[in-house]
Amino acid sequence: MAHVKIDNKTARSLWLRAHGLSQTPTGALDTLATIRHLGFVQLDSVQVIARAHHHILWSRNQNYRQPDLDRLLRRQRQVFEHFTHDASVLPMDFLPMWQRQFRRKKEQVSRSNWFGKHLDPELIAMVLRRITEEGPLSTQAFDTRISGEKQMWKRPPHKMVLDYLWYSGTLATSYRDGFTKVYDLAERVFPADLPILSDGQQIAQLCTAALARLGFGTLAEIRKFWEACDVAEVAAWAQENRAQIVEVEVQGADKSWTRALACADITDRIAALKEPTTRLRVLNPFDPAIRDRARLARLFGFEYTVEMFVPAAKRQWGYYVYPLLEGDRFVGRIEAKVDRASNALILTRLWTEQHRFRTAARLSKLDSELQRLARFVGAERVEWRLD
Repeated sequence: MAHVKIDNKTARSLWLRAHGLSQTPTGALDTLATIRHLGFVQLDSVQVIARAHHHILWSRNQNYRQPDLDRLLRRQRQVFEHFTHDASVLPMDFLPMWQRQFRRKKEQVSRSNWFGKHLDPELIAMVLRRITEEGPLSTQAFDTRISGEKQMWKRPPHKMVLDYLWYSGTLATSYRDGFTKVYDLAERVFPADLPILSDGQQIAQLCTAALARLGFGTLAEIRKFWEACDVAEVAAWAQENRAQIVEVEVQGADKSWTRALACADITDRIAALKEPTTRLRVLNPFDPAIRDRARLARLFGFEYTVEMFVPAAKRQWGYYVYPLLEGDRFVGRIEAKVDRASNALILTRLWTEQHRFRTAARLSKLDSELQRLARFVGAERVEWRLD
């Protein structure tokens, strides 16, 4: 293996480029290419301003509109939904390397207390029979009820069965009605002529694809990219492919150095770097560039936590707080929401990482970005209502 040292400024630029955030978010729109470049886009139901998957795609190209993803899923069948570290949308051409992940998730959910006692074979057979005969169905087509005490995590037995069959790859997302998932037999959603890859080939493709999209990362970070391989499998892949991997040391924001691995073309990527755009961006809390909070702090010196499940009295920031990226640094965070009644995007709180960052020019940039975000979600205006 070659050995390269990557200073912090270069590392930040590489990271932003790898995640589609170094260039101005304009130009010709190719949503599938964006998803393929990122590897996956996380799905999430929360809609404070826009749902995470739509916001993530819009952050890369602001010509994106919400129906674009539906067309790729429902009509063109160029993407599919499954579980990486969370529910995500992936390019359909990744399907050959995803077959073992269907098996892994089936085994995991079969062993879990969450699913175990709800997987009634007769109910599974009934669900499959109805979808086979009637076509795509959502959970609303079934009427089993939760038994016992109602708790937040509980789901009706039919919903548990639908999820189990979806995890295992027996069912697939045919389309979504709003955010409601509509299930069909996987054989009616996925292409029939998939290449057959061994488990070893799938692991190699998963690890190689992860490192290509990260640019650089530790073995743990490569594994966590998809959450589709275990520690030993990633370590074995790295050993077997050491001739095509570059050993690097990456400087953190605090000037410390971390040993990592990089893709074979890392020096070419460094040579091709340009200064990131100075456009101020409002990123979604589930953006892949900031998913790993420890890595975010190490590279950018930005401490960030999603506090949705933290009791309100114990939150440091707020329920749904958006990081602000400008150039190659995170300059602050905001709390904002769309008020559906008044059809306004409302900025309620603003924090800057340093007091000197709170300038008139930066506030103007923020207002411009909020105006663009408001247009994206169909809000008529932006209101600043800072505490």
